[in-house]
Amino acid sequence: MAAQGQRGRKETRKTKSHCQPLNCLHKVLPMCFQSRLPGIKVKYLLVVWLGIFVGSWVAYMHYSSYSELCRGHVCRMIICDQYKKGIISGSTCKDLCEERSLLFQHCLSSSPTQQVYSGLWREREVIIKCGIEEALKADSHPDSVPRRDVVLFDKPTRGTSMDEFKEMLLNFLKSKLGDQPSLAALVSRIIAMADVNRDGKVSLAEAKSIWALLQLNEFLLMLSLHEKEHTSKLLGHCGDLYVTEKIPHTSLYGVDVPPFLQSLLPSVVHQIIHQWFAPAWPRRAKIAIGLLEFVEEIFHGTYGNFYICETGFKNVGYNDKYDFKMVNLRKVATEMTIRGFLKGRHCEQNVDCTYGKDCMATCDKLMKQCKSDMVQPNLAKVCGLLQDYLLYGAPLELKEELQKQLRTCMTLSGLASQMEVHHSLVLNNLKTLLWKKISNTKYS
Repeated sequence: MAAQGQRGRKETRKTKSHCQPLNCLHKVLPMCFQSRLPGIKVKYLLVVWLGIFVGSWVAYMHYSSYSELCRGHVCRMIICDQYKKGIISGSTCKDLCEERSLLFQHCLSSSPTQQVYSGLWREREVIIKCGIEEALKADSHPDSVPRRDVVLFDKPTRGTSMDEFKEMLLNFLKSKLGDQPSLAALVSRIIAMADVNRDGKVSLAEAKSIWALLQLNEFLLMLSLHEKEHTSKLLGHCGDLYVTEKIPHTSLYGVDVPPFLQSLLPSVVHQIIHQWFAPAWPRRAKIAIGLLEFVEEIFHGTYGNFYICETGFKNVGYNDKYDFKMVNLRKVATEMTIRGFLKGRHCEQNVDCTYGKDCMATCDKLMKQCKSDMVQPNLAKVCGLLQDYLLYGAPLELKEELQKQLRTCMTLSGLASQMEVHHSLVLNNLKTLLWKKISNTKYS
């Protein structure tokens, strides 16, 4: 009994000794973690170092790309220097260079030679666009003022009469739009736009500015499509800088994956993100109807045919009322422009006859030259763009017929002018199907 009591007291003492906090920290911790602690420290330091490296790399790439792409200060410097010298003119020159009421804000440039900014003009949100290609070639120093006027504002020359200038404009428009009967009216509109001070005359600076603007594809198309409701409105210009209305939503979907994540995320994740943030289906249907109307407007329009040469979500958008708006007209080309590109072009296969990204003609493999007819009309490309956009979340009673009509639309091929009736029938059937579903509702 005494021995058992002694053993019990010893076990109690052992138990108590193991339960004391100081002994636990002093003895147990080293035994449990001593071998693991160096490894944990190395892993922790490695993760921290990797995070710092990746963060620094992202910050450096962002700064490098921003400083390369965003050079609005160079654009303003060039334009205002030429304005003060009397070389150029325009309706926004005074606001840009003297009163500073035309303000550059957020950089939207995708190319260093094509500067695009969101801005503020007279308390209105706008988009400001100008090109600085000649400036970059002329001088490597980013803050110098190059003599761009020697290259860009060389026409018309001093001594050109008003009749000669009108003839210049008419011949230029014929080369870009074809010999359309409506070109005389477009010349008159251009002359009126050039006459900034409304004195009934066009000065040399005014003529040089409007001529330089006409060399820009997007500006020419904005003038040609100015009567259409699906393009952004031109608000003003100074030299070859021009200001347009701002389109609130610059993608068919409500949000886009940031550029630095696009290559990292699989296409399935992109699709899920788009579906989450897309407008409600009836609103998507309304936007799609507007896009189809735009295709109808540029098919045998007032100033000829136009082709959408890059059909992507980022080139088309909508306003706050969910009315479709074409965001980037630089991806649209005139029929004459494409024909000029294809004429006499050597080819081995159809892909060699591609203008832009999506405007493809056929290759005559016997003659090794491109033909002038497009393989796929605008409508087929647009239906391909709208397929996932409209089918996701579509009403069940509509989905099967909608899928059928989109499939028919996507199979359209050949020169649109040779199948005009079929083209119009497919387009109208699709518009009618969508409109019936949303008409007489709050979405219409």
